[in-house]
Amino acid sequence: MTRSNKLAWCVSGVALLVLTFAGCHSLRGSQKPGSAGADSKADSASGSATSGAANAGSSADSTAPVAGVSAPTPAAAGPGPSGGLLDQRSVYFDFDMSELRVDAREVVTAHGRYLASNPGNRVRLEGHTDERGTREYNIALGERRAQSVRSLLMLQGVAAGQIDLVSFGEERPAVSGDSDEAMTQNRRVELVYAK
Repeated sequence: MTRSNKLAWCVSGVALLVLTFAGCHSLRGSQKPGSAGADSKADSASGSATSGAANAGSSADSTAPVAGVSAPTPAAAGPGPSGGLLDQRSVYFDFDMSELRVDAREVVTAHGRYLASNPGNRVRLEGHTDERGTREYNIALGERRAQSVRSLLMLQGVAAGQIDLVSFGEERPAVSGDSDEAMTQNRRVELVYAK
């Protein structure tokens, strides 16, 4: 990546953060206590980010956790729906990608139907990446991942006011370590229901 490309990514990331925080600040009065604003993350040093939820089948990798790595425990014990796909509260992404995988689309669609039929419920989408890439790039990628999930939820009839976005970048890994298996589990968006 050339120096000018890195600078462009940094400027874009900062602009995205400023707009996101400005938008969240204007909504704070209408949010319930404890809800989060927007933030994001990415996981590649390659600099070739793609965004959006437009590519339906960009990668249909397996839904099972990688061998030798414990999958994060489903959040079904917490607030929110349970049963079947609703027990899955994390959706995973391919390296340096923000498009939803086929397996992730099924999970997000199930949550979207639940939220659309329960308009009093709220969900926070937490974007995460692995440790590769700059902090700024990872924040932007995490934001794009959360936006991809948000877009599909809204296609199911979920109101924008039911969804909050936040991105943590590599600061909150699901699995410690720098192996491919660990990084695979860290490239995710978590759906966290309000209590």
